[in-house]
Amino acid sequence: QVQVVESGGGLVQAGGSLRLSCAASGTIFSINYMGWYRQAPGKQRELVAGLASGGRRDYADFVRGRFTIFRGYVKDTMYLQMNSLESDDTAVYYCNAISDRGDNYWGQGTQVTVSS
Repeated sequence: QVQVVESGGGLVQAGGSLRLSCAASGTIFSINYMGWYRQAPGKQRELVAGLASGGRRDYADFVRGRFTIFRGYVKDTMYLQMNSLESDDTAVYYCNAISDRGDNYWGQGTQVTVSS
């Protein structure tokens, strides 16, 4: 049974920082891509940042320069460092992992609330 678990959300003031963590476990296949998505109330889920197994990093335009995605030392772990947070960053943040078979796994989400 594959599990994707996020942690690190919370309440922070505008201009502050948070670090989100994600760990994928239970798959016998390689994880090719891990990404962070977010969904604010009344809006569609959108990609925030992604990290491919070869090292390529993808960032949404709205976070470039403020957020950094990076791999952890433990296999299939990944972090999102979020700096200069804004009220528009308030959302539930989801971790996504894609195996080399194309299987898609999602975490349950972690709430990030930025107060202005």
